[in-house]
Amino acid sequence: MTEIILDTLIDGIKVIPFLFLTYLAMEYFEHRAGVRTQNFIKKSGRFGPLLGGILGAAPQCGFSAAAANLYAGRVITLGTLMAIYLSTSDEMLPVLLSEAVPLPVILKILGIKVCIGILAGCLIDILWRRREDHTSHIHEMCAHDRCHCEEGVLRSALRHTAQITVFLLLISFALNLFLYYVGEDALAGLILNRPVAGELLAGLVGLIPNCAASVVITQLYLQGAMSFGAMMSGLLVGAGVGILVLFRANADKWENLRITGLLYGIGVLAGSVISLLGITV
Repeated sequence: MTEIILDTLIDGIKVIPFLFLTYLAMEYFEHRAGVRTQNFIKKSGRFGPLLGGILGAAPQCGFSAAAANLYAGRVITLGTLMAIYLSTSDEMLPVLLSEAVPLPVILKILGIKVCIGILAGCLIDILWRRREDHTSHIHEMCAHDRCHCEEGVLRSALRHTAQITVFLLLISFALNLFLYYVGEDALAGLILNRPVAGELLAGLVGLIPNCAASVVITQLYLQGAMSFGAMMSGLLVGAGVGILVLFRANADKWENLRITGLLYGIGVLAGSVISLLGITV
């Protein structure tokens, strides 16, 4: 047990500098470009899913939360919202960077998410041609206390670093404990490595409106406990707090449930197709 705890702590301490520098850069970008990005997506019109898919890939879930507010105000289309949700990387990128995953692999994962988001968003807007009115009240992103816009770059970066470090330590400890008592073969035989079932379960984990979901999914994939298709399902569904903000900002709860179901269905379907085709990175 002492060896397991020491290994977990050493691995966690090693990634802290990388996490902090990553979050510092991301927070700076988000604070400087966040409002301009939202205004840009507002004016995108029919190109909303394309721009939403690209801009939604920015790390953290702040943009997905902003998109939920914009959709509640009927400023963006359902296709644009879905493109942003599907491409949102949340905490995936910091975890991949902290684990020294090769840059080409990270770019491929982000590229697949963006492409699926854009394709799904465009198809949705073609099928749902109903145009929403623009008379609803537009909630500002910072109206929701989960965005922490007022904290400043350094404080917000420190808070995110502390949170994700704790998540990583807990997940690493649990995995190390499992490997010690059960073994790697049993880990590889988990249901998350089985066709369809893995994608279904990973999608459910992705629905958790918390950054821990993307951390867990990414970490399980890196540890070999989850297939690439299952990981993609979970990360596609995982829109961070975007779904939570949608339920708070959009008055139509049944519509919110349909959007959540649509997001889950697209994510699981895409992940299953990836597994069936044997796509990997």
